Amino acid sequence: MWKGRFSQPTAELLQSYSESISFDWRLWRQDIAGSIAHSAALLKAGLLTEAERDAIVQGLQAIGAEIEAGTFQFKLELEDIHMNIESELTRRIGDAGAKLHTARSRNDQIALDLRLYLREECDALNAVVRDLQRALVELGARNAEVVIPGYTHLQRAQPVFFAHHLLAYVEMLDRDAGRITDARRRLNVLPLGSGAIAGSTIVLDRELVARELGFPAVTQNSMDAVSDRDFAVELLAALALLAVHLSRLSEDVILWASSEFGFVTLSDAFTTGSSLMPQKKNPDVAELTRGKTGRVIGNLLALLTTLKGLPMTYNRDMQEDKEPVFDSVDTVKAALAIFAAMLSEARVNAQACAAAVADPLLLATDLADYLVNRGVPFRQAHEVIGRAVALAAERSCPLPQLTLADFQTLSPVFADDLYECFDLRTAMAARRAIGAPSPENVAAQLARWQSALKQNV
Repeated sequence: MWKGRFSQPTAELLQSYSESISFDWRLWRQDIAGSIAHSAALLKAGLLTEAERDAIVQGLQAIGAEIEAGTFQFKLELEDIHMNIESELTRRIGDAGAKLHTARSRNDQIALDLRLYLREECDALNAVVRDLQRALVELGARNAEVVIPGYTHLQRAQPVFFAHHLLAYVEMLDRDAGRITDARRRLNVLPLGSGAIAGSTIVLDRELVARELGFPAVTQNSMDAVSDRDFAVELLAALALLAVHLSRLSEDVILWASSEFGFVTLSDAFTTGSSLMPQKKNPDVAELTRGKTGRVIGNLLALLTTLKGLPMTYNRDMQEDKEPVFDSVDTVKAALAIFAAMLSEARVNAQACAAAVADPLLLATDLADYLVNRGVPFRQAHEVIGRAVALAAERSCPLPQLTLADFQTLSPVFADDLYECFDLRTAMAARRAIGAPSPENVAAQLARWQSALKQNV
């Protein structure tokens, strides 16, 4: 493609080092769509005849069909998806194919292809985010009465409905979907027509191309358009945070599925065994997801590091943008899909949950609130209940087995109705504030999300 300037062929070693066709071949649909739209602008400008434009469109469609069928032969020496398609098109239809690259560069071509690709992937990612949200909501709805200990510092803290815990992840995933949607909106701008750096003296109708490709706007600075990868960084950042959320969910599932907790039993279809220990049932989906998060975070850092020292405008370093992008998109989509499938088959062990939540210390804060409601300042109430817990520990008895006299030695405010604080149903019903896990609140949130997610099918 640059034989007019160079007298020697490119060294085979450089061809192997610099090629990107081994990974950017997946952009073939976007490359063909962009070329078809570009040919419409060339036709309008009088640079193609109707017959030439028809030959280009038909030739590109035929090449696309062969790529989809797996019969197209990509050539390493042609470096990338753009030249592989253009070269084959020209071989098939002659001069009309050679005219296609008029007033464009591979710089604005790849910027277009990547935006088209990520626009589609944003929609696909949000679809699987919604699938996982549905799986979480339905698992919660199937176990709406189950209460488990909530944890801080991985120590038992206060009781919560299992569904409330799952709904926390539904909220997190909803923010993830919002970030992906925001990234999609900002990337949805047409860069084609910016040329290599400074546009072209051959003026094409960029707004026509934008309409052909479904872009609501065109870029306003040719240098920025070809050097901008903010949109890729932004999406990788959103995916890195989404992966962190999946990793946190993974950790909870790993704990819940352990013998020590026993809250959840995972399906045989989504667990593995041990090559040595026949009793083992390992939560590999969760462990792999937790592990893959590191790579997704690394992809974000890799792209940021690649971009941080680049001068304007396009530099070949930017070829390194695609592998991190492809890997993060593929990894997060796969993790979302398999998590949704795994949770759809998970079974909650209500008896184990009930045994764990029977720990009366989970209601120690409720006992402090009892004193507060009778005029004791909270800090004093906190100290009184702490002393009560210490006394129960000293006597090796559960907190509710302390006598009324024992409690009254700590505070004269206590009366015999204090033992009502240890009723779990009463305690849960009292958590009525917005966002708190009362039965009514949790039921309303489950219903809200079920309705909202039906609209996102």
